[in-house]
Amino acid sequence: MTEHLIRAEFPTIENLKGQRPDDIYTADCIATGTQVDRYDLYCYRLAVHYADYERQLPEGKTNWWDWKN
Repeated sequence: MTEHLIRAEFPTIENLKGQRPDDIYTADCIATGTQVDRYDLYCYRLAVHYADYERQLPEGKTNWWDWKN
């Protein structure tokens, strides 16, 4: 996921603050030149929350699959 975030121009946790996970997913798809797996979007949801809330995650939402639709 680190490589995906760097490629999409979000190389640090600080860069994720205030971002929309859907926009990060779109940037990743554009940078890759193809649609990436939807599980990446769920990881971006987790990562943005982690960045926005002082590196804390809600109880019961510590895995990427906890952030699916």
